[in-house]
Amino acid sequence: MIAYVTVGVDDIALAEQFYSAFLPALGYQLEKYHGDLSYILPRHPGQSGAPVDFYVKSPFDGCPASAGNGTMIAFEACNQEQVRTLHAAALAAGGSDVGQPGFRDAYGPQFYVGYLRDPQGNKIAVFSSNPDEPGRDG
Repeated sequence: MIAYVTVGVDDIALAEQFYSAFLPALGYQLEKYHGDLSYILPRHPGQSGAPVDFYVKSPFDGCPASAGNGTMIAFEACNQEQVRTLHAAALAAGGSDVGQPGFRDAYGPQFYVGYLRDPQGNKIAVFSSNPDEPGRDG
C-alpha cells in the first residue's frame, strides 16, 4: 500500500500557490512543517486503509529539484466538470498545460483526464472515471 508521495521543488511558495489551487477541492488539508508542505486527506473511523498523503518538499540533499521523466501523480476528481475546473485553477496558479481535459483513445471509455506540469516540471493528472457520466463513445 502506498502511504505517501513526495515531489521535490525549489520554490515552496510557488508550489503552494499551484497545489493549493486544486488539492483542497479534492479534500486535502494543507499542513506546513519546517517550511515544507503536507497535503493530508482526513482519516475516517472504520476506514479500510489509510489515504495517501502528498508532500511537497525541498530536496534533502540540497541539490536542485528535478522532475522525473515518466513520473506522474494522478488525483481523482468526482466528475468531468471538476476535472475541467481544477485543471483551469491549476493553470491559473502557475501550472502549464500538457493535455487539455478530455478522453484519450489509449484509455477506457470513461477515463476523462487533464494533464499539467507544476511550476517545477512535475507531471500531474486530474481525472474522473465516473460511470454515471457520458463516456468517450456516448
